[in-house]
Amino acid sequence: MRQRLSNISALPVALLALILALLFPLTSGRILNGGGFSPLPQSPSDEYKAAREEMVRDQIEARGIHDPRLLAVLRKVPRHLFVPPEEQAEAYIDYPLAIEHGQSISQPYVVAFMTDALELRPRDRVLEIGTGSGYQAAILAELVAEVYTIEIVEPLAKKAEARLRLMGYTNVRVRAGDGYRGWPEAAPFDAIIVTAAPDHIPQPLVDQLREGGRMVLPLGLWDQELVRLRRSREGILRESLLPVRFVPMTGEAEKHPH
Repeated sequence: MRQRLSNISALPVALLALILALLFPLTSGRILNGGGFSPLPQSPSDEYKAAREEMVRDQIEARGIHDPRLLAVLRKVPRHLFVPPEEQAEAYIDYPLAIEHGQSISQPYVVAFMTDALELRPRDRVLEIGTGSGYQAAILAELVAEVYTIEIVEPLAKKAEARLRLMGYTNVRVRAGDGYRGWPEAAPFDAIIVTAAPDHIPQPLVDQLREGGRMVLPLGLWDQELVRLRRSREGILRESLLPVRFVPMTGEAEKHPH
C-alpha cells in the first residue's frame, strides 16, 4: 500500500551540512515510505548559494535548458552535501565527481539534461535506477509526487536514504538491490531514469512504464549514447539524445548481453 506522509520542516542548510558531516559514514538505513515533498529553505549563511546561481546560469541555461521549475530546483538543492567533504569546493563545477565505492555523481549539466528529457509533471511517479549519493533523487523529489530509487551498492543506498530523510524528503523510497528488474510492485511509472549504462535496454524496465511514460538511460559499454524511450499504444519510440560517459550497469544487466 502506498503511504502518503505530511511534509516535515527541513533544516537550514548550514546546520544540515554540519549534521551530515558528523553522521557520515556512520549512518545505516531501511526503505523509506514517502508522499509529498518538503522543499529546502535557503539559508543566508549558505556559502554555496552564489555557486549554484552561477552553475545554473553558465552551465544549464546557457546550454538551452529553460524549464523554470527545474532551474529553480537546481538553484535550491545543495549539491555540495551530496559529495564527499574533500570534493565540496568543486561540487558546482561542470564535471562529474567521485563518491564512495568507485561510483560518481554526474556533472550538473547531465543531471539537468536527463531530468529535462523526462518531461516531468507534478503528479508523476518516477523510478530511478542508480541512487548514488542521492542528488538526482533529491532533484526528482522536488518536481514530482513520488520517487522510487534503487542502488546496487548497499552502503551507498543506506547513506543516501539517511541523507534524504535528514533533508526532509518524505516522498522518496530507497531500496538497496539490483535495479535491472525495477520495482514491479510499485509499477507502473510515469518516468524511469537510469544512471548507469547497460549494453542493452532492460526489458523489465520497459514493461514498468505506463502508457505515455518516458525512460531516459545511457546505453552502451564504450561508445555510449543517452536514449529516450516513449511508450505508446503503437509500441516503443526510441530517440538518441547525446553522447555520454557513465559507469557500467552491474549485476543482472551483465548476465543479459546484447
